[in-house]
Amino acid sequence: MLLRRVLTGVLLAGALIAGPLAIAAPASAEDPVDLGSSHVDDVAGVLSDSEADAVSAAAAKLADDHKIDLFVVYVPRFTNPTDAADWANETAAQNNLGPNDYLLAVATDGRAYYLSGDDEGPVSADQLDSIEQNDVEPRLRAGDWSGAGIAAANGLADAVGGGGSGFFWFFLIAVVVVGLIIFLVVRSRRTKKAGSAVGGAPGRPQSELETIPIEELQRRAGSALVQTDDAIRTSEEELGFATAQYGADPVVPFQAALDQAKGQLREAFTLKQKLDDAEPDTDEQRRQWNIRIVELCAAANQALDAQADAFDELRSLEKRIPEASAEVSAAAQQVSARVEQTRTTAAALAQRYTDASLATVQDNVDQATQRLAFVTTALAAATQKADAGDTSAAAIGVRAAEESVDQAKLLLDAVDRVAADLKATQQSIDTVLPELDSDLAEARALAAAGDPGGTIAGVIAGTEQTVADVRAKLAAGPINPLEIAQRLEAANRSIDGVLQGVRDARAQTQRAQSSLQQTLLTARARVSACEDFITARRGAVGPEARTRLAEAGRLVVQAEQTATTDPVTALGEAQRAAQLADEATQLAQRDVGGFQPQQGGLGDLFGGGSGSGGGGNGAMGAILGGILINSVLNGGLGGWGGGSGGGRSGGGRSGGGGFSPGSFGGGGTRTRRGGGRF
Repeated sequence: MLLRRVLTGVLLAGALIAGPLAIAAPASAEDPVDLGSSHVDDVAGVLSDSEADAVSAAAAKLADDHKIDLFVVYVPRFTNPTDAADWANETAAQNNLGPNDYLLAVATDGRAYYLSGDDEGPVSADQLDSIEQNDVEPRLRAGDWSGAGIAAANGLADAVGGGGSGFFWFFLIAVVVVGLIIFLVVRSRRTKKAGSAVGGAPGRPQSELETIPIEELQRRAGSALVQTDDAIRTSEEELGFATAQYGADPVVPFQAALDQAKGQLREAFTLKQKLDDAEPDTDEQRRQWNIRIVELCAAANQALDAQADAFDELRSLEKRIPEASAEVSAAAQQVSARVEQTRTTAAALAQRYTDASLATVQDNVDQATQRLAFVTTALAAATQKADAGDTSAAAIGVRAAEESVDQAKLLLDAVDRVAADLKATQQSIDTVLPELDSDLAEARALAAAGDPGGTIAGVIAGTEQTVADVRAKLAAGPINPLEIAQRLEAANRSIDGVLQGVRDARAQTQRAQSSLQQTLLTARARVSACEDFITARRGAVGPEARTRLAEAGRLVVQAEQTATTDPVTALGEAQRAAQLADEATQLAQRDVGGFQPQQGGLGDLFGGGSGSGGGGNGAMGAILGGILINSVLNGGLGGWGGGSGGGRSGGGRSGGGGFSPGSFGGGGTRTRRGGGRF
């Protein structure tokens, strides 16, 4: 951010010398804006030239005296999104603002505002609340637009310079007097605010969600699903590290919180699937289901947030940087030793199977290599920060390295899993083909006894063609066992339908159970492959793919539970699960294929640099894997553990407006706060 500040200061100084700042033409509503080189952007046209100069001068003084940049934006109304906090945070993310950058966004006609600041910045959330309530809002209420901007600059200066308003000192005294009670109240308040950041709404009055356009509500719900799913995946990884270090007993409360969050997310994904299926929904259903999705995601994040501080204390990474770094380095070496063997395995698979059957793991070895490269980058950064006495930043580096090793291992394991699944599926094909031969013989006998409409003959012909095609493919190679198994399942269903009338109930159940086992094998393989693919590339994958995967996983579990009592129903569920897993994989591959991370810095901790590059340090792979998080999905921001949908997280901007790793927790561990109406 130093270069950004220098350039901004030069441009601002030139503007002040040359004359008044340019002011944009008025508009009725405004999407998040590009800030450009000026500290003041008066889209609403409410400032005179002298007023704009005064706000700019206050911002310049703040930058000169305290190395803090304040950007002030005036628009008539906030749109896309309409919420003040969401709009301000999205503008901040869009412009790559860092921990020392603050943004005051004011909707002059909409009479809403928000002072956006980073949790990792020098001004605390409580101080920002005080600046808003005591310095900014009174001036906005009086229509003193320039005064509000100047007051924000002065308030920030007081906060970092040891000054501050009387209210802030009163607040500090109150904290001392009331102690733990006030702390818990503030914590509760901030956690609720965190919920509102997920998808932009939980914690706010429900009436707002009932009145905003359905399209925006749907966007918020989709963003909430992605970010909450990321929070849960990251938290689960972190829980694995803690369990390996301390055993199962100390992590029981964290596992309980994770299980609760998973259950709430499953319910949210089920609602999303209902919205996405072919069944038409009324506008009322669309609104209520999307509202419920946002609420469930907020609850899931809050369940994780409630345990985040205790989890950080358990791991105590800041107190054991050298030991933790050594452990991660050793783990990385173990995974690195597997790379060439897995590369050999992948090459052998490519000789035996089609590209389509290996689509979820084709670049896994290269991706694993990128994650391992980032381990070196992250540990080097951690060592540098630890040597400088910044153990908090060092812990961030260690955490990122841990996640990178874990993901590299997952990528290599996925190749082995796919190899095993394809082999098992091919073996099942060898079992199904003789069964179909037997069914064909039975069907021919049935047709010979009488088939006036030719229905049985038609099914026989289709099944014979499928069997012949499959045997030809098996002989020619390379093959796609999953696609072949799917074709055989369809042929099995067709001929079973013909023979159903001549089979007794027991025989039908036996055939259903036999078909179910084959179908479940295929469904599990497809779900597993898709799960690994999305987990290792979650930085790019949107809500649709995750929704299909969640539903596929639910149906597999349901089919397994009813396999013995109702194999016919279970068979249908397993078939649907395999279909949804295929859809999820295709959607995820589409998302990854179109993935372009936001242009911006990677953060000082990880060597800075452009978000579109990263060179050989593995940073781009870490971004794709969701290890480093920024606003890459639906305008939302990731950060400490995912889930901060409407907020601009401290974790997500730590180190100068770039990317930062996650940890155990939901949105509240890196939430934004404040704002309001005037």
